[in-house]
Amino acid sequence: MKFLDQAKIYVKSGDGGDGVVAFRREKYIEFGGPDGGKGGRGGDIVFVAASNLNTLIDFRYTQHFRARKGGNGAGSDRTGAAAPPVVIQVPIGTQIFDEDRETMLADLDEPGKRIVLCHGGDGGYGNAHYKTSTNRAPRRADKGWPGEERWIWLRLKLIADVGLVGLPNAGKSTFLSVVSAARPKIADYPFTTLHPQLGVVRLSVSEEFVIADIPGLIAGAHEGAGLGDRFLGHVERCAVLLHLIDGAAGDVVKAWRTIRHELEAYDPGLAAKPEIIALNKIDAMTPQQISSRRRALEKASGARVVTLSGVTRQGLDDVLRLLQDEVTAIREAERNEAPPAATQRPEPTP
Repeated sequence: MKFLDQAKIYVKSGDGGDGVVAFRREKYIEFGGPDGGKGGRGGDIVFVAASNLNTLIDFRYTQHFRARKGGNGAGSDRTGAAAPPVVIQVPIGTQIFDEDRETMLADLDEPGKRIVLCHGGDGGYGNAHYKTSTNRAPRRADKGWPGEERWIWLRLKLIADVGLVGLPNAGKSTFLSVVSAARPKIADYPFTTLHPQLGVVRLSVSEEFVIADIPGLIAGAHEGAGLGDRFLGHVERCAVLLHLIDGAAGDVVKAWRTIRHELEAYDPGLAAKPEIIALNKIDAMTPQQISSRRRALEKASGARVVTLSGVTRQGLDDVLRLLQDEVTAIREAERNEAPPAATQRPEPTP
């Protein structure tokens, strides 16, 4: 299935049904009076986060969604039928923006979360609503209220625990294929990964986390160079970043600084996330090169640097354990953050 993380669609809720003018006519009832009913409510436009979806590709082929109009009223003071809502399923992590692409309308970041984006119009009143002691035979009935309509943008941000970042050919796809069941494309040329990939890492029965591999960044990505930085949004929700650096490429400090610069240019909040720096491809280096390049990275970053090889699996277990511990600690801290208690007003003294 092709990956698509942005889509523009048109939505319109249903108009309300029309009220009617009707009068009661029965044998032996001389003055029946008005009994025109109210129109039914138009259908809503509802968005729901579905766990079985991971792309917005369906919205490439279906871009217009319209709910039905409510039923018209009828005699005997009968209200028209309400139209059913149009339920649109989107992947978990989908954000809904207004047409300006800046105003966020909803963030469906939990399974089953739903939002009524466009409310259906109310039904118009029939003439039974307008009868009074002085106006016993009103001939007024209202049209139903129009529904809401708008163009919106859907933007998908994948839900993952660990975000893989690095230059092209840093070994991210190989790492993902080794530690999970994901099968991304792997080749010896840059930009083999053209869209984000997800993989689930299971260390034990009760320990697992999700890794998101995004296409490689290059210098100037925030200005559109290479594939740009449009895929960086998929690691905004991650708890920790795993920064893979190709140790066999040479200047590892420059590679680290390039990615850090692009992260900060995209979003300072993303650059502030916990980062684990991993010197990859140690199977292609001598012990002296591993030691010197690791020290250079630690001096430049001021953080601990781990070493690994995705091909030979050397050091993988230690890196996965470190990631699991970081993810567990961060998610636990997020769960323990209780919302501020509501201010209790003192009861009035009798």
